[in-house]
Amino acid sequence: MSEGQDRSTKYQKGSLTLPGTVMLGTGVMIGAGIFALTGQMAQMTGVLFPLAFLAAAVIVSFSAYSYIKISNAYPSAGGIGMYLHKAYGNRLPTAFNALLMYFSMVIAQSFLARTFGSYTMQLFGGDQSGYMVPLLGVFLILAAFLVNLLGNRMIQGVASFIGILKIAGIVVFGVVGVWVADSISVDFSSPGEAGTVGNFLGATALGILAFKGFTTITNSGSEVKDPKRNVGRAIVISIAACVVIYTLVGFAVASNLSLAEIIKTQDYSLAAAARPALGEYAVWFTIVLAMMATAGGILASIFAVSRMLAMLTEMKLVPHRHFGMPGSIQKHTLVYTVVLGLILTAFFDLSRIAALGIVFYLIMDIAIHWGVLRYLRKDIKANVWVPGIAILLDLLALGGFVWVKLNTDAFVIGVAVVGMLVIAIAEQIFLKRTAGIEPPDGGSHHEHHHH
Repeated sequence: MSEGQDRSTKYQKGSLTLPGTVMLGTGVMIGAGIFALTGQMAQMTGVLFPLAFLAAAVIVSFSAYSYIKISNAYPSAGGIGMYLHKAYGNRLPTAFNALLMYFSMVIAQSFLARTFGSYTMQLFGGDQSGYMVPLLGVFLILAAFLVNLLGNRMIQGVASFIGILKIAGIVVFGVVGVWVADSISVDFSSPGEAGTVGNFLGATALGILAFKGFTTITNSGSEVKDPKRNVGRAIVISIAACVVIYTLVGFAVASNLSLAEIIKTQDYSLAAAARPALGEYAVWFTIVLAMMATAGGILASIFAVSRMLAMLTEMKLVPHRHFGMPGSIQKHTLVYTVVLGLILTAFFDLSRIAALGIVFYLIMDIAIHWGVLRYLRKDIKANVWVPGIAILLDLLALGGFVWVKLNTDAFVIGVAVVGMLVIAIAEQIFLKRTAGIEPPDGGSHHEHHHH
């Protein structure tokens, strides 16, 4: 196998339209967030959870600024890997944070897969044995893997179709749920023990998981038609759409279930909320909706994640082994991504998967904003204060979340810390061994490097 053939990634310039891009973004965003996080957020912060969604939206809006600015300046299919490289060059921060993003996206896939399992089993009266949920999740990831092998047009087609159905369905759920509820009053007066500031910040951090799908739009950068205008637009439209939808759903769930019920049914709270309002048919409707949403989310996510790993491989920031597989690098990274997702889905439960994802994601997000402040500000003509506020808000949310988890499930924070140490040490050794290799574009435009 010649080196040239090995390292080729096949990108199609202009193959994604603006609506197609928005569909990919909202597809990833609406998948996990709404179906599984609603209950977890309620468990953390009580009846204030619809407000935590809004707080998350505010944080994400500040966050999006840096991504939009960079993607307007340098649209690239490598998305975040490329952004980090622009800021930090061929150094550990680039590889470390890009891998955090990669793992947080793989974690998001497993989260979707588990959610798919939790909802599907509601058709059969729940999962008493505890084996079916992970098993169904594993099957879903494998199915998404097969569709991903079929190429871009197919993915965009399937994701758009599922996206439209799903968004329409969720809006119907939200509107009808709010309309049928005896009263829209969500009782904010007695948030109880869960109402502490730390808990609210923790729930807000979880809420960010529901919005972070907007970053997958940046990964399809150079494949979007007229990317300098459309990537930013797609991000803004996706976030705005999700704010409306999440708020609706949050109030629909909160008006139809008591807090205790939301927490009890936290892995499938939307299906549970449909029952008192609309009866069994609504439960079926919601479950099918959740199945489509999570399936569409996994499809779009595997697509974006394997892209990102392929890009890091091309930039020689991560080691690459073929393991005797034929085909392009992107096909190989697709296989790694799927295998990793399968392992997580099989062995971790929903709240732990979410916790790992949020810690990795927020640390990476802070690194992006710091890169903008420290190195890219002049190149991309960014204001100082927006990334500054984004860093502060990220730190607040991360702090609140870690604090809550240390009190309730310290193990998962331990796993996150060990995971990050392993990534950092392995990358440091790898980069030392391959020192001085420039990425394919020659890398001559990184005039602000600091050794």
